[in-house]
Amino acid sequence: MQKRLFLKAALGLSLAVGVSLAGSVSAFAQDSLERVKSAGVLSVGTETAFAPFDFIDETGTHAGLNVDLFEEIGKEMGVEIKWVELPWEGVFPGLEAGQFDMVAGPATITKARMERYRFLTPIAEATVAILKKAGDDSIEKPEDIAGKLVGAGKATAQLAQVQEFGKTLPEPIETREYVGYNEAYADLAAGRIAAVANSLPNIAYLAQQQPEVFATVLPPFGLKTYFGYIGTKKPEDQSLLDAVNAALMKIKEDGRLAKLQEKWFGQSFETPDEVTDPNV
Repeated sequence: MQKRLFLKAALGLSLAVGVSLAGSVSAFAQDSLERVKSAGVLSVGTETAFAPFDFIDETGTHAGLNVDLFEEIGKEMGVEIKWVELPWEGVFPGLEAGQFDMVAGPATITKARMERYRFLTPIAEATVAILKKAGDDSIEKPEDIAGKLVGAGKATAQLAQVQEFGKTLPEPIETREYVGYNEAYADLAAGRIAAVANSLPNIAYLAQQQPEVFATVLPPFGLKTYFGYIGTKKPEDQSLLDAVNAALMKIKEDGRLAKLQEKWFGQSFETPDEVTDPNV
């Protein structure tokens, strides 16, 4: 009996110590804003195959709206930007593993993602459109992709939306998933797929850059969605994300964001300051 009571007491003590230690670790987790300010560096994860947000240009330089916009954010916060480049499918796991402070991406703001991550103020519209090969008269409107093979990015909201759109057509579409959109565009140019589904800003930019190869199919379809930058919901990260969001709001309010949208998309977008109930 005494031995049994001793074991129970020992177990209770070990559990209490464990809880206490866990609480101490949580309480003393370093605040991310303090850490970033101390180091003078904000590390940002992204892929570089999502023009015009992030891409490698013909000189081998990392370019795009994200590069320009985070340069402005860095100025507002008094820190340098360190880019961590990786495939899109590795971006969210990398964020959760603490490989960088936040994600540029950007990502379409969805209900499922908002449950797990914190999104900052939207930076652009993300409504889906179709890209076709220039001169292809068989696709004049979005509904004309019926019965065709359409490419989209793996694990993207654009893939999910075009699949849902395909269910409304008289003939089902077939989708091919790509790790990076550059591969999808290459297959479209080579005639291996009939179209690519991506956000309107991305497609409009590509068609503008290579009008002899690609053309945009309008109007865009699906529900109105927005792109945003992403961070975790960890308590120690919230002060940092608050600071980045404050910088973004200042850049938006003084017109710098609209100028960057004009530069990279050929147009500016009206975006809400916050998305609380995404359409998708």
